[in-house]
Amino acid sequence: MLPRSNRLTDSETFRSAVRRGRRAGSRSLVVHLLAGDSSGPPRVGFVVSKAVGSAVVRNRVKRRLRHLAREFLTELPGSAVLVVRALPDAAALSSAELGAELHRCLSRVLP
Repeated sequence: MLPRSNRLTDSETFRSAVRRGRRAGSRSLVVHLLAGDSSGPPRVGFVVSKAVGSAVVRNRVKRRLRHLAREFLTELPGSAVLVVRALPDAAALSSAELGAELHRCLSRVLP
């Protein structure tokens, strides 16, 4: 589980990260990274639409992504905002495959 201080819940920040952040994608994930200018901790948010699957499948994907993103918090710069968007193919991947996809996408957007 992500600590409360690292959760992204503000819709305006979500929107600005998606519109102005650096983006990298794969067949199952798209990540948006917006470097922050404040001194707060890095925050992570997730977007898992109904195209991914039923509510059970979407929640499973979110739980896996939350767990995997927690491992990458130390690599995120300062007060960065990371938005992870799951595509429909994410539902069919194992946790290890999802972790590899997240790592690959993050390595492309990190400075």
